[in-house]
Amino acid sequence: MAPFARDLGYDGAPFAWDEERRAQLRAELDAWYALAYGLTRDELRYVLDPKDVMGADYPSETFRVLQNNELRKYGEYRTRRLVLAAYDEQVAAGARPRVEGYR
Repeated sequence: MAPFARDLGYDGAPFAWDEERRAQLRAELDAWYALAYGLTRDELRYVLDPKDVMGADYPSETFRVLQNNELRKYGEYRTRRLVLAAYDEQVAAGARPRVEGYR
């Protein structure tokens, strides 16, 4: 990766692996893409966990493995919390990216 970074103009030391920062950056990107595709907050909630919107007995689910792993590791579905918080922050900041031709 060092040659690629240099090609982009970065000549510093490699970034240290930081799991928390990576999770936050992924959440911010997920929120940005949700906004880019015009998803409302409730639509994003549905994508992250349909049962969160439709109720516990709803027969569909998404990201089951991720959700189960995070429940075991963190005691919560951390990705859902981080993505929705990032979405709220971007909306509050006035972010309204949109993919042309979608919706």
